[in-house]
Order: sequence, then C-alpha cells, then structure tokens
Amino acid sequence: MTSQLYKANTRGTADFGWLQANFSFSFGNYFNPERVQFGMLRVLNDDTIAAGAGFGTHGHANMEIITIPLEGGLMHKDSMGNEGVIRFGEVQVMSAGSGVEHSEMNASKTERAKTLQLWVFPDTEEVTPRYDQKSFDLEQHKNTFVNVVSPKDHNDGNALWVHQKTFFYLGIFDANTSYTYSIQIPNNGVYLFLIEGEIEINNQILTARDAIGITATTAFDIKIKSKAKILLIEIPM
Repeated sequence: MTSQLYKANTRGTADFGWLQANFSFSFGNYFNPERVQFGMLRVLNDDTIAAGAGFGTHGHANMEIITIPLEGGLMHKDSMGNEGVIRFGEVQVMSAGSGVEHSEMNASKTERAKTLQLWVFPDTEEVTPRYDQKSFDLEQHKNTFVNVVSPKDHNDGNALWVHQKTFFYLGIFDANTSYTYSIQIPNNGVYLFLIEGEIEINNQILTARDAIGITATTAFDIKIKSKAKILLIEIPM
C-alpha cells in the first residue's frame, strides 16, 4: 500500500469576495505541477459562495461533473433544459460530453452556500450530455458508506452513474469506530477527502479538509477518532 497525505492548508486558494475557493488540484490561476490530477480525478473544489452570487453561464465538454452541496443550495440551469435547486443532502451529476452550458447560483439571497465540485475524465468522449440528481440519507446509514456515484455497468440502481469506472461514497461515522474499504475494480486508487472530524489511515492522522491518496492495495482500514463525514472516491489511475 502506498499513501500520500495532503493537508488542507496546502491547497490552492482564491478569494473573489463572492467566492472563497480551495483547490485540491491545479485550477484557474492556481498551478502546482505535483497536483494536477489523481488518476482520472481532475478537480476537487471546496467552495463557499456568497448569498445571491454564483457562477454565470459557462461551458464544459468531455468531463463528468459531480456537485455535492454541504450547506445551502445551488440554483442550476443548463442548455439541456434542466432548471432547479440542488440542496444539502443531494448529489448532482452532469456528463458534459459533446458540450453543455450551465449556470450555478446560490439559491439563497441571505445565506451562504458551501459545495464540493469534482471533475472526472470520462472513459468515453463526445457522449450526449446528460443530467441527474438524487437525495441520499447518510444519517440513516451511519457507520458505513453510501454509494452515491458509480459506473453505469456497476450500478445497483440506487446510485447516480457516470461514464467512468469510478465510485463515490459518502459516510457519517461515529467516534471510536472503524471501517475496512475494499477496492472494487483492481488497480483503481482511492482519493479520500475528510469533510469533518478526525480519522487515521495507514498511521497518518487526517483532520477536517485533509485528503489522502491511496494506491497499490486491495483494501485498507479507516479508524474514526472523532465523529467524521467522509467522501471516498475510488478512481482509475
């Protein structure tokens, strides 16, 4: 097993007034040649968006985009005709494929919104753009992982799907518990992002917003030191 710890305070940052952003990988004006991507995972942005503000209409192509609200909600509108709000507790996927335009605005005029947005390189390019979102109850499934995104051919019908051999899991874990994660597809790696709490993996301690990249293993243990919320991404390398 090979692992590398990425502390929260080593991420790239940007402050645009209406947006406070943290970049796990090179993005916008932040470039770090050692942090361009993790396998097929290209972007993990941890954003705080001011009330009434957001991202105006812009385009994407040939990227699988996953958005996870952590606080508040986003008003989404796209060139496929989708329009609505994605809120805390939901996950959104968008296959940009041959090209799509969309906007993402804070749905509240008075409260901030916090979101994670992730981009994954697809295994098939120029597909017809598609959109989906779904609510997941993590509290009802504490101390285990809930599969929120998976490949289409490994999907049990409960998770959203994307055009890549990747699995996204969210989980809430109580203190003094543990979990053994087994790799689903041989030679995939894992990028684990700790949203809240404190955990230990491979004798390394992670606190809120730390991440760890794990490769060359078939399984690993997660020890929960204090109540934790975890995003775990299994991804082709």
